[in-house]
Amino acid sequence: MSTSTVTRLTAMGHAGHIERSVELLWAAVSAGDEYAAGDLVLRLLDEGADPESVLLDVIARVQGRVGEEWAANRMSVAQEHAATAINERAVAALSTHPAARTTATRGRLTVACVDGEWHGLPARLLAEVLKLRGWQVDYLGAQIPTPHLIVHLHNTEADAVALSSSIPTRLPTAHAAITACQAIGVPVLVGGAAFGPDGEYAKPLGADAWAPDARAAADLLAREPLPRPELDHQQYDDLPHLADQEYTLVSRSGASLVRQVFTALEDAFPAMRSYTDVQRERTAEDLAHIVDFLATALYLDDEELFTRFITWTARILVARGVPAASLPPTLDLLARELKDFSRAVRIIGAGTRALSTDHSTAAGNPA
Repeated sequence: MSTSTVTRLTAMGHAGHIERSVELLWAAVSAGDEYAAGDLVLRLLDEGADPESVLLDVIARVQGRVGEEWAANRMSVAQEHAATAINERAVAALSTHPAARTTATRGRLTVACVDGEWHGLPARLLAEVLKLRGWQVDYLGAQIPTPHLIVHLHNTEADAVALSSSIPTRLPTAHAAITACQAIGVPVLVGGAAFGPDGEYAKPLGADAWAPDARAAADLLAREPLPRPELDHQQYDDLPHLADQEYTLVSRSGASLVRQVFTALEDAFPAMRSYTDVQRERTAEDLAHIVDFLATALYLDDEELFTRFITWTARILVARGVPAASLPPTLDLLARELKDFSRAVRIIGAGTRALSTDHSTAAGNPA
């Protein structure tokens, strides 16, 4: 048997082992069995599995599946939170295993989530991978207020900071954090779903680097140090369109916009009159999210951010048996309220057009 054939068969065997491990961890996580999840992770390490592979090819994949199951309405919010907590405990168990204990041979990094971002697991995975790669890592967790982050960077003299955000509406806050870190000479690497599928929002927000996942981030940091930022850089230098004040006015009037659109929606969408109190509450929450994403799209002057959110919302509604037909009249009402805001009207119009061409939600709409 040739060397290439042996290598290929070994790779196939490894892939099969990974798949079995993913299914076993998923079974434990979906059953709420934290002991089985922890035991599995420790057993994999005892058997010689690479800790980084267990983190990214097993635990991270299972967490991705948790999100998919929630989106498809096959997992409740409470179940999703419980599953995430079990995955976090699995990461903690891995981090204490002898196979995952490394000596710091590189520099010092800080890993944190931006203020208001409560999805901490992606950042935790990155922190553990960086430790395995020989970095001294300070993991600050979720929702770190920017002033506290800056104090920490001052005290530790970090070589760089990695900021994570999963929710696009936190991007204005992320921008402020990026600028504040750079103002004290610390370069910023960003990552997470908030920055777009291809990291397209990292550069407009002034980040020094972006990585699509923990493995790529660790590889990037290993190649060469991040460039030192310009100390006189100002946050609004990146986004000159903010001078029109549309973002500021829409974000500040968000609660008022939600009330006005909610009141008018009963006439524009008569089915709402028969909603239960719980359904009305959920509708108000959806409206608030729509306004928040519109404000973020205005901040970046990016229609696609809003259209991705609005079509995703339609699919989430359909998965929960709620007709997505309420979304077009909602956007029409919002556009009327903001008729004097040209960029807002343009972005809302893009959302309406996206809904009309998104056939995946057609089944949820009445004929």
